[in-house]
Amino acid sequence: MERVVGTEVGVERDAFMQTLLRELASSLESVVGLQEASGYISLVSQTVGLQINDAYTRALSLEKLSREQVAEVMVDFKQRIGGDFFLIEHDEEKIVLGSRSCPFGENVRGRESLCMLTSNMFGTLAARNLGYARVDLQETIARGSAGCRVVVHLVPRPEEDDEPSAVGREYFDDSGLTGRSHVPVPGPVAG
Repeated sequence: MERVVGTEVGVERDAFMQTLLRELASSLESVVGLQEASGYISLVSQTVGLQINDAYTRALSLEKLSREQVAEVMVDFKQRIGGDFFLIEHDEEKIVLGSRSCPFGENVRGRESLCMLTSNMFGTLAARNLGYARVDLQETIARGSAGCRVVVHLVPRPEEDDEPSAVGREYFDDSGLTGRSHVPVPGPVAG
């Protein structure tokens, strides 16, 4: 009789969790559609974004992070969970990040709703510390790009701005308000 324990079956925690999340996203996208699936994932990732913000501000003994620290936290967190994120540039108006790999590995391909984890984490973190963010997922591995390019705009755009590149999900610091959602109403997946 062959022993089960110790048999090489290729099952390990990270691969299992990636597969679990991919199948959850796939099921949601199939049942309720991409837009609604993105909305559900947004709710979860808002909470994660707030927890990440709390962890870093507590560790640094700060109430709020500076723009430079927000950019560093975005890169540091993604690096810690296996995403090859890097800072391209940042100034008073935006933080631009790139990535050569996703924490979900190849499991992210074709599952755009999983990108809401990045959008909401970055948006929540920036808005909580800097007051406002609009996250534009310009390129994503999920949509078939070789890497990701994420622009976190830090200044609200004027209402009359109709340029096609002015897309993304907006996030506001509502830490002092009650009854106002930190996560935008689910809309079209930006990008």
